[in-house]
Amino acid sequence: MHNPIRHSPARFAAALAITAAATIGTGNAPAFAQAADPNSAPNPYHMDSWAPQMPAGRKLGATIGISVDPDGKSLWVYERCGADTCEGSSLDPIFKFDPSGKVLANFGGGKVNWPHGFTVDKAGDVWVSDGRSGNGKGQDVIKFSPDGKVLMTLGKPGVAGNADDEFNVPSDVHIAPNGDILVADGHGVMNKETTNDRIVKFTKDGKFIKAWSKHGSAAAELDTPHKLAIDSQNRLFVADRVNNRVQIFDLDGRLLAEWKQFGRPSSVWIDKNDVLYVADSQSDEKTNPGFKQGIRIGSAKDGKVTAFIPADPQFGGAEEVAVDDQGSVFAGFTNPKILQLKKYTKS
Repeated sequence: MHNPIRHSPARFAAALAITAAATIGTGNAPAFAQAADPNSAPNPYHMDSWAPQMPAGRKLGATIGISVDPDGKSLWVYERCGADTCEGSSLDPIFKFDPSGKVLANFGGGKVNWPHGFTVDKAGDVWVSDGRSGNGKGQDVIKFSPDGKVLMTLGKPGVAGNADDEFNVPSDVHIAPNGDILVADGHGVMNKETTNDRIVKFTKDGKFIKAWSKHGSAAAELDTPHKLAIDSQNRLFVADRVNNRVQIFDLDGRLLAEWKQFGRPSSVWIDKNDVLYVADSQSDEKTNPGFKQGIRIGSAKDGKVTAFIPADPQFGGAEEVAVDDQGSVFAGFTNPKILQLKKYTKS
C-alpha cells in the first residue's frame, strides 16, 4: 500500500523542483523549471452551461469514461448505468452526444458489470473495459462498432488472472496509431488483494505481443495505472495514480520519464497539439501533500504546467477528462453523491 510522507513547505518546494526536472533513460522528455507551488498556474477556463440531454427518466451515473469522436466535436461517454455500477442493470452505459448535448447513440446494456476504461479509435469504434467479475462477464475489454455491435472481446469474461489472455481489473484501453491495443491492466490493491498493475499490448486483431511492469512504486512499476494516452512522438503516458506520477514509456515498454508535477493523476488526455490534460481527483494532504485537486494542463513535450482548473467546491475533483477539437474541456465526476458531466471553456 502507498505510504505518503508529509513534507514541510520548504522541503516540498525543493522536492518538487528536483522531481520536475527528473527524466529517466534517454527519452525525448527534456528537463525544465517548474513552479514550486503546484497549484499556482492560472485558470483561463470557466464552467459552461452545457449539459447532456438525458432520455426521460434516465439519469447519468458515475462518468468514468469520456472520449471525443473522430469528428472532433461529438462526445462519447461511458457511465455506470445511472449509479456507480451496472451490476443487476440492463441500462445502456455508452452514450454519444452531439455538440448540443443531444443523444445520438446509446448501447451496451447487459454487457458489463463495472465500467472503467474507455476510448474511441480513429475509425470511430468504441472500446471499453469492465473491472469486475460476475454473471459470466467482466475482467475483459470489449470493442464495439459505432452502432453498438460487439466486434472483439479480449480477456476471459468473468475470470480474473495474469496470463497472456487474462486481466485483473483492467482500468483502461487505448489504441496506438498503428492499431496495436494497449490495456492498463490493474487497479492497485482492491478488497485487500493486489491486482496485476501492468501494461499489456496486443496486435490490432487481438494477438498478445507483450506485457510489462508490475505492482510497486519503483521506477517503471505501477500502482493503479488508471488511464492511458499517446502523444505525437508515440510515447505512452500512464496515469500511475497511487504513485502520484505520470510515467512515460515508449510503445515497447521502455521507461522514458516520470512526472510528478501534474499531481495524483486519475486521467490523462493529449490533444492533437500535444497539450496534456491531467485530472487529479484524489490529492490531499494525506495522499499527495501540497497538491490540490483539479485539472492541470501543460505540455506533453516538456512537462511544464501552464494552467490549472481547480476542483469545483460543489462537485469536487474530476476523475475523467477529455478535450474536443475546439479546446473545450469535459470533466467526468464519480463521487456517488454528485454524479456529473461538466464542460469548461476558455474565458
